[in-house]
Order: sequence, then C-alpha cells, then structure tokens
Amino acid sequence: MSIFKAYDIRGIYGEQLNDELAYNIGRAFATFLQPKTVIVGRDMRPHSDPLFAELARGLTELGADVIDIGVCSTPMNYYANGKLGADAGIMITASHNPGPYNGFKLCRAEAIPISGATGIKEVEAIILENRFADPVAADARGTIRKQDVMPGYRAHIQSFAEITRPVHIAVDFANAMGIVEAEVFEGLPITQERLFDDLDGNFPNHEANPLDTETFEDVCNLVASGEFDFGIAFDGDADRVGFCDETGEVVSMDKITALIATSLLAKEKGIVFYDLRSSWACKEVIEENGGTPAMSRVGHSFIKAQIREAKAIFAGELSGHYYFRENYYTESSALAVILIANLVSQFGKKLSELVAPLNRYHASGEINSKVADTAVVFERLEAEYGTQGVNMFHLDGLSIEFEDWWFNVRKSNTEPLIRLNIEASTAEDMATRRDELLAIIRA
Repeated sequence: MSIFKAYDIRGIYGEQLNDELAYNIGRAFATFLQPKTVIVGRDMRPHSDPLFAELARGLTELGADVIDIGVCSTPMNYYANGKLGADAGIMITASHNPGPYNGFKLCRAEAIPISGATGIKEVEAIILENRFADPVAADARGTIRKQDVMPGYRAHIQSFAEITRPVHIAVDFANAMGIVEAEVFEGLPITQERLFDDLDGNFPNHEANPLDTETFEDVCNLVASGEFDFGIAFDGDADRVGFCDETGEVVSMDKITALIATSLLAKEKGIVFYDLRSSWACKEVIEENGGTPAMSRVGHSFIKAQIREAKAIFAGELSGHYYFRENYYTESSALAVILIANLVSQFGKKLSELVAPLNRYHASGEINSKVADTAVVFERLEAEYGTQGVNMFHLDGLSIEFEDWWFNVRKSNTEPLIRLNIEASTAEDMATRRDELLAIIRA
C-alpha cells in the first residue's frame, strides 16, 4: 500500500519510509510547487531529525530556502507558513500513529493543505517516474535558516484569552507535541497538572490519540480524583485536542464545537461549519447565537477549502480538529482550550453545566463495518430509506434526515469499511435504528 495518502504521506520508518525517500520527497515537492521559501517543522520522533536533514537537502538542491522552525506542533507550522509569507510548508510527523511511523504534511502558501487530489499523488508520480527538476547551480542553492516562531504564536493565540478567574486543568500530553503547543498557556491564569510531559517519540505511556477512549482514561481518572475545571488530551502533533468535564466524563467534540461557536459568535456573527457527523444540537446552537450554520465533509483538506471559500469564522470536526480563521483557516488546539477556559471562567459554571443544554439528542458514535462491496450497501440503504426521509444528500457518502432522527454512512478512504453515524431524539429509537441499519450494512 502506498504511503502517499489522501491527506498526507505516512509510513513506518526504516520500512516504507527512509532518509533517501525524504530526500526525493524534497526534490519532488520543489519540482511540483517551485517554492522560493518552505517552512519545515518536525515532531519529537527520533527519526524526525534525519528525515528533516534529507528533506531539506532535496529542497535546497532545487533552489528553495528552508526556514527551520525546529520541534513544533502542527498548528505552529501552519501559523509560521501564513505569518512569514512562505510559499509552502512541510510538517514532519505521523500525528497519532505509533512510534515506528513518520511522515509529512504538505501545504501551499497561506497554509492551504495539499491533499492526495491536489498534489500528493503528483509528488509520488514525480518520484516514481524520476521526473525531478535539475539541481540548480551551486551558488544558487537554497539556504537553511532557523527561526523561533513560538513568541509570535504565543502572543497571537493569547490575544483571545479573556479568563476572568484562574482555571485549573489536567493535561495529558502523551509525551508528544502538545508539550510545545501548551507553552502558549504560559503567563495566563491557567494552572496545569500534567501527565506524561517529557517529549518521547516512542510513546512510553500510551498513543497520543484522544479519539481512543483508552488513551483518555488517565486524564479522566485524574480529573475525577481532584478539583479541576476540565481535562484535555492532545494528539501526537497537537492539531487535535479532546476534552473531559470536571467529573472526568468525556465531552464529545461536536459539543465543544458548539461551545466555541457561542464564544466566537458573541463577538462577531458569521458562518460556522460543523462536520456532517455532528449532532443537530450543533446547528441549532449556531443559529440560536446568531450565526449561520454550514455543514462540511469529513477531512481537514475538504473543511479548510470550504471555510476559506466561505470566509467562515470557525469550524469544528467530530475528530477534535478545531479550525480558526485567525490561524489561517487551520487548527489551533491551544486556542480551542483558551476559548473553553474563557467560557468556564466568565459564566462561573462547570463544564458539565455548559454542556448540559446541548444534550438534546442521542448519538451512536461512529460504528465501522467491514464489507465486501461498499457500492451495494449504499444502494440498499438508499432504496430502503431514501423515500422515507425528509432530506437526503450525498455531501460525504449518504445522509438521510427524518423528523426525529438521521444517519450518515460513508466509506473509508483506505479500507473496505462503511462508517455509520446515527442520532435520534431518544436512546431507544437510536438503538432500534442502529440495529436496523447495521443489519442491512452487514447482510
């Protein structure tokens, strides 16, 4: 299977990915985009440094200057791309994948992502077909210069802080890049009890994936045992963050989207996107706070394109990505945390109390089913339910809405899987509908 994927380049170091391939990716990227300056940052994995060295060699041989921002979070990389006016950006990371993995996230100017459809596959083709541009003359080769972007990023994100009383949080860093992202909190009235806060790309405690409930257990248990306003857990490159309330109960990411929307819409009315797996409550809250709700596809490259085109003020994804216009229409997990801290402090309420009005419906969570033929499943579902619904659309897979429930099914980009999400007015109805749908999907 190719390591050149729908959203990034990712594989096991020493097997699918090595230093020579990093060199060729640098050459192919420079051939494809012809950038003058490229922001390059990296995570804490032990092989990120040698991958950087060879990637930078490939870029500079074709005349591109590399701005080395060092070990950083992915949101910092996006910020640097936009703030410094670079032509492109590359983040060396495998996000939440286990320690043996590494990879590259690619962007154009202004942190516009390069996906499989908009350049990753072309970079792969240049390598496979040996279509690299010729190296430039020795005196025209690019340079590598280091730049510390943390002071600027910290000041930028802290400008949104309006924390009216000290907020005490528990943080699970999973030995990953949230440790750097959270430097943004320094100097704010946010006190932290920290778990696993030594950078270690071998992930000695657990994987850095807040979508995995097992990896969330440590911080939830810590919060439940003490006096905290809430808990958070970052993923590997800190472009995602999950939350639990003061009781240690995990808060679903669509409800965090709704809360952040209320905070931003109090300052400025505008368009807010939510991904199509999100609760109806998300749309309703945006409308109730004077915003214009808009539905997005799943996947960061799709969402970023939609919110940029619409000039939206914010978007949230059920996977814990929170996208802000003020960070060049990209993620900032630190800003998401600060905006929740603002709300908790200003309203004088516990996070569970802020979330309670959003508990209007009952969701299944995402349920995966392995199927032999995804197309046949879609046909069956549309034939069975298409005429019964009040609204059917194909923004991402198949979505059908009814008076008091809805479902979405979509296929995986990489596996023979169908992903199902359902929401209904009652838990009983949700369970009944879930079982009906799964019977058809798994028939």
